Amino acid sequence: MEKQNHSTVSEFILLGLTEFHQLRIFFFFFFSIIYIAILLGNLIIILVVKLDPQLHSPMYFLLANLSLIDMSLASSATPKMICDLISEYKAISYEGCMAQMFFLHLLGGNEMMLLVVMAIDRLIAIRKPLQYKNIMSHRACIGLALFSWTTGFVHIITQMVFTVTLPFCGPNVVDSFFCDLPRVIKLACTDTYTLELLDIALSGLLSSFRFTFLFISYSIILITVWHRSFSESSKAMSTLSAHITVVVLFFGPCLFIYIWPFSRVSVDKILSVFYTIFTPLLNPIIYSFRNNDMKKAIIKIKTKHMSFRSTF
Repeated sequence: MEKQNHSTVSEFILLGLTEFHQLRIFFFFFFSIIYIAILLGNLIIILVVKLDPQLHSPMYFLLANLSLIDMSLASSATPKMICDLISEYKAISYEGCMAQMFFLHLLGGNEMMLLVVMAIDRLIAIRKPLQYKNIMSHRACIGLALFSWTTGFVHIITQMVFTVTLPFCGPNVVDSFFCDLPRVIKLACTDTYTLELLDIALSGLLSSFRFTFLFISYSIILITVWHRSFSESSKAMSTLSAHITVVVLFFGPCLFIYIWPFSRVSVDKILSVFYTIFTPLLNPIIYSFRNNDMKKAIIKIKTKHMSFRSTF
């Protein structure tokens, strides 16, 4: 039965990271270890925030949401990439390709907005410490988390509604390790210039606006902290440095890929690996495992678990 969008392509071929056999074997073991570390690291954060009452605060609630998104983002592309490293036939079905693009952009847009929400949370905590608990109530946190998911959903729907109607009738080779939306669009058997501009506008410009907002927000926070006492400012700076580092690591590759259209394929692949794999790995390390409250909570839960086992 003919598809409604008149596509004759039933699958896409992913060229992957490299064609060199030795490198593919090395990357297989390397990225398998990295992926397991991503799952374990982010799961630990979610469980610790859930189990320790001391971490039932807006900042850690948002952090647990970030960990959930990071796990999902890495899982959207990494398992397929790892399997393809030891496979000679690196194909993905048409439906699987569309689904992969949907979830990658949904989760990416969601994480961008969540980082903005986390900046707003720190801004209120620094500027309005007395009203902070009332403003950032549990209901407000849930609403902001849902708003992040909604913006991610709207972001990808505006792109996918045009992409799924494109006719794919010939070329089906994607020079990447996942279905990258700009590269898949170029394979369509029609003029996609307008759609490519739309992709740059929605992804690139929105990323730029959000990054600019984050830059202004953290600048205000840093100026406010600068005028505080040394003991107050040192603790705040420790938290802020983690936030700023994650923002730069996440938005840097995104801005480069979508705003700089003349980058080489090899550079795009490196940045895509950083965006989909290393950022979800670094977030738990930067945000949590260097955080004293999180480290104390992990030790406390571990001690409690060991004492519980010793009673049996």
